[in-house]
Amino acid sequence: MIIEKNPQKKKDKQVNTPGKTIQKQTSVREVETQQRPKYLKEIIGRLREKEILSLLISGMKHKGSVDHILFYGPPGLGKTTFAHVLANETGTQLKITSGPAIERQGDLVALLTNLGEGDILFIDEIHRLRTSVEEILYPAMEDFAVDIIMGEGPGAQSVRFSLPRFTLIGATTRMGLLSSPFRDRFGALIHLDYFEEPELFSIVMRLAKQDQMNVEEEAIHEIAKRARGTARIAIRLYRRIQEQAMINTEDKVMTLKMASKTLDLLGIDTLGLDDLDRKILNVIGIKFDGGPVGLKTIAAAISEDIGSLEEVYEPFLMRIGLLKRTPRGRVLTEKAMQHILING
Repeated sequence: MIIEKNPQKKKDKQVNTPGKTIQKQTSVREVETQQRPKYLKEIIGRLREKEILSLLISGMKHKGSVDHILFYGPPGLGKTTFAHVLANETGTQLKITSGPAIERQGDLVALLTNLGEGDILFIDEIHRLRTSVEEILYPAMEDFAVDIIMGEGPGAQSVRFSLPRFTLIGATTRMGLLSSPFRDRFGALIHLDYFEEPELFSIVMRLAKQDQMNVEEEAIHEIAKRARGTARIAIRLYRRIQEQAMINTEDKVMTLKMASKTLDLLGIDTLGLDDLDRKILNVIGIKFDGGPVGLKTIAAAISEDIGSLEEVYEPFLMRIGLLKRTPRGRVLTEKAMQHILING
């Protein structure tokens, strides 16, 4: 079944200057930002998370700001999207940074003192904040104030600066690396899990409609099936197949045949496994007879970072029933051994 959209073209914005007309081009980043959900009702799935955020937003009327929120879970599941949506829902400004980017206490103080009443500060990879920087956030989150040491030696004095009421939103893929005192200062801890296939189908289909792209529903189903439960991956795969449709077909239709061919070319198999996933399975299954084998040994055998294996690849392999953790190490399941035999 082909879903056809209105072929009417959008008009480019024009900037008129004396003697000529300049076409204002829209960048890919601007387009993707425009296509991001803006309000809670536009987010597909995530019913429990939306209810929690609605409750927090309702409390803003009494407190002046939304309680601090920590989103945790695998990458690509909507942490940044929720931050943008919360800012739109509350009509406040959103300022975005990341843990590694805040190197000194002064960097964080500058960010905090430039916030307005009710503004949102979003810190991605918040688990990578330096300890000294993290400690500045303790009074900022609890008392909306920062303590700065002025001077040196015996004459040094601690000066407290008041801050407007703000909301800190943290995002992390490694919840266990956050200290307990830091976690306890967040008003809500929200875990984002992988999407189900029907939800990914709806996300990609909405994107295709926004792009006015003619698609076969079966092609979107194929993308959702191979996107490893991650919205970011589903959107990326859709973009690659869309490029093929725009270049290689006269009627610009995204078909199931084209989707399958492009995904195979990208090395994404029917379970959503990529080349590195298959390397992991082959190392454990063939070199170590299915396990058990330690994570460090696997990382050394495939020349990959342990953190990437533990944060990105291992959770998905466990989720789809290909890998098990045991006290002695990682072990492949019978399903994984069959997949190796079939796919090589």
